[in-house]
Amino acid sequence: MKLILYFLIIVETTLFSYSQTFDIETIKYSGNNDKRINLVFLSDGYQSGELDQFITEASNFTTTMFNTSPFKEYKHYFNVYAIKIPSNDSGADHPANATDTDETGATPEFYDTYFNATFDAYGIHRLLFYGIDGVSAGNTEVKIENVLMDHFPAYDSAIILVNTTTYGGSGGKFPITYNGFWGANVTIHELGHSLFDLKDEYYPGDALVGEAINMTQETNTGLVKWKNWLNTSNVGIYPYGNTGVAATWYKPHQNCIMEHINKSFCPVCKEGIIEKIHDLVSPIDSYTPNSNTINNPGFPLDFQLSLINPDPNTLTRVWTLNTLNVANNVDELSVLETDLVNGANTLTATVYDDTVSLRVDNHNSLHVNTITWTINYSTLGVKTIDSEVTRYDITLYPNPSNTFINLKFESQSTANLRVSISGLDGKQIKSTTISNHVNTPIDISDLSTGIYLAHFYLENTLIATKKIAKN
Repeated sequence: MKLILYFLIIVETTLFSYSQTFDIETIKYSGNNDKRINLVFLSDGYQSGELDQFITEASNFTTTMFNTSPFKEYKHYFNVYAIKIPSNDSGADHPANATDTDETGATPEFYDTYFNATFDAYGIHRLLFYGIDGVSAGNTEVKIENVLMDHFPAYDSAIILVNTTTYGGSGGKFPITYNGFWGANVTIHELGHSLFDLKDEYYPGDALVGEAINMTQETNTGLVKWKNWLNTSNVGIYPYGNTGVAATWYKPHQNCIMEHINKSFCPVCKEGIIEKIHDLVSPIDSYTPNSNTINNPGFPLDFQLSLINPDPNTLTRVWTLNTLNVANNVDELSVLETDLVNGANTLTATVYDDTVSLRVDNHNSLHVNTITWTINYSTLGVKTIDSEVTRYDITLYPNPSNTFINLKFESQSTANLRVSISGLDGKQIKSTTISNHVNTPIDISDLSTGIYLAHFYLENTLIATKKIAKN
């Protein structure tokens, strides 16, 4: 009976600890959480009286991050929050048992902190983790997840900020950083791993290598994934090492924050981050008219976009009415009665990012967002206006190619896309239809060496154009 009672007490205590309520503070607010990337700082090793210090440091780290490119340009795509979680002690454990440095004579230090922040994780002195290894971190990870689910389930990435001036940090599911001099840069570096899928550009060890945005075993300048950036801002194909496995892996730069904490992101990593931002968030914040059906509107018909603009604004906006281009790079459009034909009229606003930080001519992916209004008109006036927002992730690879290229798009729409391939003179050479989520190979072996254009049409509305290089 005592054992059962003891077990129930332990369970109830555990459930109670997971259901504690903590204060949340807004560090940076750009817009609705469901239309932004939400970063959440969690405190560890801060006692109750130090939580104001935690908020100050989280705010300072946020300022540093959004003064760093490309976060600076895309700051309106992010919200930042902080959850104030008190610990019984200040600091982080330092067991003094690292294997990568001599800690002989060092006094082990242990502190009672909420998320068990620990140096010497996996035997690496500067590896600050929420446990000494994966096994000990398991329960803490559940604890982190419960705090987030109870307080901010809409998070995209949670960063544990530890109250220690000893240099350290780690990536993984929940990046962790110290609050010392380079802490903000460590936060940026670790988010590069955790949220944006970047690899270290110092050699991380044989177990952690793999094909990624900024790591490859490809050395052919025509095939390497960052081929568009070669010879720009010192982008090249640099080996990780001179011997062993390290010598078979390559990185795009020698002075990137993914290698040196005091540097900025190289062009290849910037591009990868921007691509992921567009994966996570549409640039279309809202639009009007936005109800499914609007009855008996009068003229002129006013249409408006509310976009999440980069700074400087690099969003291209193309308006077409019944397949005719009627305006570019404006957020408002008025349609007159004389602009319409009897029956269904289609007004489309196509939005995509034309930043120079994305070299999409040969890049695999292109993110296109459309708003389509169907205006049902007769001589008696406009009966209804229906609206629909659609996102298209268009892929074209390999590029360049001398045999086949593969075309594919992903979208919530059930409509097919028509693809027209033309020369630079505008003359159509090939045409085909591609279906959602279906890879469609196109034979270009009969084309002469040179540059061609692939135009993607939704019905008769052009929504994207990509260059094809035939070699």
